[in-house]
Amino acid sequence: MDTFKASVQYNDMKGSAAADRADKENAAKWLKDNDLISDEEFVVGVKMWAGENHGTHKDPVYVTFFVTDLKGHPDLPSLLAASGDVIEARRVRVDMNLVDFFGLFKRLEITLSNGGMLEGKSYPYE
Repeated sequence: MDTFKASVQYNDMKGSAAADRADKENAAKWLKDNDLISDEEFVVGVKMWAGENHGTHKDPVYVTFFVTDLKGHPDLPSLLAASGDVIEARRVRVDMNLVDFFGLFKRLEITLSNGGMLEGKSYPYE
């Protein structure tokens, strides 16, 4: 069993991420268009890994989509509430070009700081 949390070999930098789904080509549509999920399945998580980069990025990036159906629940929030700390999800692993991965989102922001020490801190604008 694994935990849904970003981690790399040394974790020198930690942070958070936020994204808005793209209006037309979001993850669920991309997966359906590529016959990787059914109409009854929902994307509940996305994990992207890039490396070993040594000064220059080389595609692909490695993307794992976490998908599930409602398993008899009326909606995703009730499924997640009933699941507790463990959710049954199917992993769909694909290699993607970085630009194609970014295309799944309308907006994407990632914050990183040494050991995550700035996460949640306020700072003045100059």
